[in-house]
Amino acid sequence: MTKTWISLVTAILMTTDLPAGAGPGQIAPECGTLRIEDRASFDLYADRNNFPGSMQVPEVKFTIVDVDTSRPQLYFMNTKNHPYHYDFVVDCLGRQMDLETFNRETYYTEHRKYLAGSIVAHDHYEPSEAIHGIYTLEFWPTDPVTFDFVRLAYDLVAAHMPFAQGRLYYHAPSETQRALYETEKALYAASAVAVIRTEDLFAQISYAPLLTGQAYGRLRILDGPATVSARDIVVYRTVPNTLSHVAGIITEVPQTPLSHLNLKAKQNHTPNAYIRGAATHPDIVALANRYVHLRIEPEGYSLTEATPEDVETFLDSLRPKEPQVPGRNLSITAIAPLATIGFADSNSVGAKAANLAELARLFYRSGVFQGYAVPFYFYDEFMTHNGFYEDAVVLMADPVFRSDPQTRESRLAGFRRRLRDGALPDWMLRDLAALQEAFPPGTSLRCRSSSNNEDLPSFNGAGLYESYTHHPDEGHLAKSMKQVWASLWTYRAFEERDFYRVDHLQAAMGVLVHQNYEDERANGVAVTKNIYDVHWPGYYVNVQVGEDLVTNPPPLSLPDEFLVAELAGAERYEIQYIRHSNLVPAGTSILTKEQTFELADMMDRIQKHFRTLYHIHPADRDFAM
Repeated sequence: MTKTWISLVTAILMTTDLPAGAGPGQIAPECGTLRIEDRASFDLYADRNNFPGSMQVPEVKFTIVDVDTSRPQLYFMNTKNHPYHYDFVVDCLGRQMDLETFNRETYYTEHRKYLAGSIVAHDHYEPSEAIHGIYTLEFWPTDPVTFDFVRLAYDLVAAHMPFAQGRLYYHAPSETQRALYETEKALYAASAVAVIRTEDLFAQISYAPLLTGQAYGRLRILDGPATVSARDIVVYRTVPNTLSHVAGIITEVPQTPLSHLNLKAKQNHTPNAYIRGAATHPDIVALANRYVHLRIEPEGYSLTEATPEDVETFLDSLRPKEPQVPGRNLSITAIAPLATIGFADSNSVGAKAANLAELARLFYRSGVFQGYAVPFYFYDEFMTHNGFYEDAVVLMADPVFRSDPQTRESRLAGFRRRLRDGALPDWMLRDLAALQEAFPPGTSLRCRSSSNNEDLPSFNGAGLYESYTHHPDEGHLAKSMKQVWASLWTYRAFEERDFYRVDHLQAAMGVLVHQNYEDERANGVAVTKNIYDVHWPGYYVNVQVGEDLVTNPPPLSLPDEFLVAELAGAERYEIQYIRHSNLVPAGTSILTKEQTFELADMMDRIQKHFRTLYHIHPADRDFAM
């Protein structure tokens, strides 16, 4: 069998190695080519696309026709001009058929006439000093492409893309293809097909841009907590749990798109990247503590020296021109059970409390999730009762406070201490005591921030404010309530509001109170959108074992990171893991397939429900919760 196969491949290569425009298999350059000799030619035919784990990477699609004959023909597609295999086959090769016929003869079958796939350039795969970039051969995630088809494609691509010799790998990105590979592993081991696993591919990436763009600021290399501002470009050795507004972000350890750090970067349009060894990289160290211009691009980053005037001009161009006044409804004066409120009440209790109430109504119609919303009115009365608004005015009017970040951080810390020691009116103490007694004796309560400038469509406020757990031995609930109210005045929250010209005195803090849950088996964050390709419904998920938080991870903690999407396969969803948690045994996942599918079903319901509430048109593919 092996000799027969080798003879067949030899015959194929001898009959298909033809220049464009000559003999059988000819093709116009605007459609593609039969051969790619070097990287410059690859880039000529490549387009940049997103793949789970890789954003905006060069991709050349290919089509192999007449797979069911002794003379299959490989075509590299001009992917910029022809992004779809079907259109290429019809428009460029002149093969007349409808889409249904093409799909039937190309995917999900052992009797296919066509092979459709991609060659993806991973330029930042650098496992050693000797290797700089590889190319992966990939197929549609739900297509169960068996070994014989993979080998045919691999050998043809390797022969007609000679510059990639020794750097071409087959990559099975989906669970469907990974499972199939496991059953055929012996065939791959006995062949010349090089294989790379997802976990190995992304573990050796030296550069990953999470948010592209440019920034100006002072370049600072930081080992731990430090006072930073919107005029700083920060380089962190580890991912910080909290971060105030900065101009640009570089980390030495990988990030996930759903960490608080990257959510903040996305909200503020802050360039953000992982760069291996950033804190000791000569190009970065040489400019430390100087004003620089940073560019984060898909293909790489650049740093050049800048001036203080450059920094101020750029910063001013990003800020709103007019003051922003967040809405706050103080007419709601009573603590409300979640069962009695919903989406429309966010202006009095905050979006976090209102949206959780809406979720409870959506999923627990027969037994509403027990929780309560303490309205903005309580915070406002507390501030007024203690004269804290007047104190804040004096604080913010101080020229030193305005001009010096370290002074600002120090004095805000002192102001928060005063809030935590503030007195509550008797009526408020009674109401909070009644709230505490509404739960069974001995219940630990989670008091969660729910302000009027977070969890909003245009402002997520990730990581700005703080939540606290009130344990039974801590006495009156007022203790934790004041801690949450005081967090409205954290340095990072103040900096964020100040950058966006939000009126600090109109900011208000509601508090969401519910039972505290411990001994979690898993925790995570998800977005109800396929962040890699919005044309296919899907959900991007980060999940970590136990209570090792995804949003604020300990140093070096990496979660399961995956896409679960509707990709027209044999099952309702296809799962594509980008990386697995480093806190569970290798090769295992935190959620089972059944749990992942259930989560996807729930996210589908959330997406549809809130799309209606936010009056988002169904055709808008960018909306996500």
